[in-house]
Amino acid sequence: MHTTIRYNTVARLLHWLVAALVAGQFVLGWSMPDVRHDTQPVGLIAWHITAGTALLAAMIFRLLWRVTHRPPADDLAPVLRAISLATHWALYTLLFVVPILGWINASSRAWQIGLFRVIPLPALSPVGWSFGRAMGDVHGFLAWVLFILIFVHTAAALLHRYVLRDRVMQRMALW
Repeated sequence: MHTTIRYNTVARLLHWLVAALVAGQFVLGWSMPDVRHDTQPVGLIAWHITAGTALLAAMIFRLLWRVTHRPPADDLAPVLRAISLATHWALYTLLFVVPILGWINASSRAWQIGLFRVIPLPALSPVGWSFGRAMGDVHGFLAWVLFILIFVHTAAALLHRYVLRDRVMQRMALW
């Protein structure tokens, strides 16, 4: 018999906020025009930057919440617990690295980055820096890695729900 010990309300809300922001980022990233040498941060690109800074802010808050609030106990087998822990920390890492690389790339293009377009954030690379420009390609590649990892994470949640029937998925349910 598996019991369900849920994450606290803040952890669950942050999880789903980040999920919504990431989903929006993928839609924006696929929909926006290619970023070229003379591209300006307008339209969908501006929205992608805004959502990226919101995602980074949400992840900072989520990490702070995570390190100050222990997750609920689970009754997973040790191998599943190890896989889960590795997957979650890989997700956390990419959810920080991908937006930061985008920020570095934007900074190298002299694009002003701001939280919700209101609070200006410092440049993370000098204007015109070739390394900063190259980070745009790494940003795109790691976004695909993140997408694959999210697919694996979602598939694992569905496996727990419909095959193992162990109520792991309900731990993060909003309702």
